[in-house]
Amino acid sequence: MKVSQCLMQGQALGLPRLEAQILFLHAAGRSLHDRAWLLAHDTDEVLPEQAEAFEALAQRRLQHEPVAYIVGQKEFFGLSLAIDKRVLDPRADTEVLVEWALACGQGLDRPRYLDLGTGSGAIALALKSQLPNAEVLAVDTSAGALSLAAQNAQKLALEVRFLQSNWLSQVQGKFNVLVSNPPYIEDHDPHLALLTHEPLQALVSGSDGLDDIRNIVQNAPNHLEMTGWLLIEHGWQQAAAVRGLLLQSGFKQVQSKLDLAGIERCSGGQK
Repeated sequence: MKVSQCLMQGQALGLPRLEAQILFLHAAGRSLHDRAWLLAHDTDEVLPEQAEAFEALAQRRLQHEPVAYIVGQKEFFGLSLAIDKRVLDPRADTEVLVEWALACGQGLDRPRYLDLGTGSGAIALALKSQLPNAEVLAVDTSAGALSLAAQNAQKLALEVRFLQSNWLSQVQGKFNVLVSNPPYIEDHDPHLALLTHEPLQALVSGSDGLDDIRNIVQNAPNHLEMTGWLLIEHGWQQAAAVRGLLLQSGFKQVQSKLDLAGIERCSGGQK
């Protein structure tokens, strides 16, 4: 079987073309960015062990396991992050939250950022990579997540501090920007059936999906400088509810930002 035939077989199984290419590159032991190699070698014969490995990877993906878990890495905001089942698979839409957080820190000589629920460290590391002078503290309740995030920080040579804490309970000091992508799925949401490979505690937050967001909004003012910003990612239908929580807690300039699909994905306000 040739490389092109192997990829077509993966697509016939139901894999999108890009996912088939990434999984084949992983099976062949090549860089996941080396898609040009696939074009240059599309008529090469595939080794039997490569074909077998590719089929096994394809079957894992067809069982809804995220590609990031299968290949052990994910690109986020131009950074290559190690990813495993201790943390959520970072979504491209979260880059909108990072861009907003960066804008809120512009003009400050040494902005202080707090990333709540850091997981793989994606948001915190993206902020530090773009604002080298920023002080960034990344918090998570999971020791496993913090271990992976610290590994990513070391690999990328980005100086971020890490703290184990249940949201703000162990956090001290005040920050210019508090950013979070917390759990926000309702505990009875039918889509959870497709997310069984990801850590449940990083997905679900009570009957309306807002328990953790309520906690953050209620306690954030104690950890924000005056005019500091609180920015939160949330579900596609939760923007109005989150804006309401922010207004109730006294935030000003309350607003929402759209994701890549034009959906209100992040909401925030200024102390």
